Amino acid sequence: MQEQRVAGRPAGEVQLGQQRPLRAALYCRVSTADQSCARQERDLAAFAERAGYEVVGTYKETASGVRLDRAERKRVLALAQRREIDVVLVTELSRWGRSTTDLLATLKELEARRVSLVALNGMVFDLTTPHGRMMATLLAGIAEFERELIQERIRSGIAAAKARGKRLGRQPGQRPKSGRLASKVLALVAQGRSYRLVGREVGLSKNTVADIVKRSRGLGATERESHASPQIASTAEVDGELQKN
Repeated sequence: MQEQRVAGRPAGEVQLGQQRPLRAALYCRVSTADQSCARQERDLAAFAERAGYEVVGTYKETASGVRLDRAERKRVLALAQRREIDVVLVTELSRWGRSTTDLLATLKELEARRVSLVALNGMVFDLTTPHGRMMATLLAGIAEFERELIQERIRSGIAAAKARGKRLGRQPGQRPKSGRLASKVLALVAQGRSYRLVGREVGLSKNTVADIVKRSRGLGATERESHASPQIASTAEVDGELQKN
């Protein structure tokens, strides 16, 4: 289709004196898989519409705020590097980063590309001004302090639970997944499959498969015969199978 032109200009081109809308990337982040970005996405989209931003894309991920290798945030930074956005929208500063050092570094990177980071309350973090640098440093410090406070509370709670004699984590002898899959593992091993292939099929390591086979030797001969269980390998055979795998 031939490109439409108006007065010698391509359709959609911003004419002289006409200000184009700022291009915005919406960035949402939650820390755990049981949380959702839905509220953040909805609030950011509404804010962008009110502000008249052109939304380039929405980038969502589940990751800790202190991780530096967040894939979606890297995509947003890549957009800034290619000059494809003017603004990054976040619900709050801690969604972008909780580490003061990392936050200031990424804000400087955005500033070098003339891209602003805008929080949902309308606060713009512009590192070209002393006020912007002060606010970014202050809020990042508060976010980092809150995270460390939460970690301290967790450590304190664990210490108190241990002092009361409570055992934390999986109890000795508990093998919920391998116990649930033991019968399937034994059946596959009886078919002559290697421990590595069996583990790959059921989602266990080859060492766990070998452990299941070894534990099954503890069954009495009478019980094995009455249940018509497959022949179980000896300890030497199990060790040999591990060596081959």
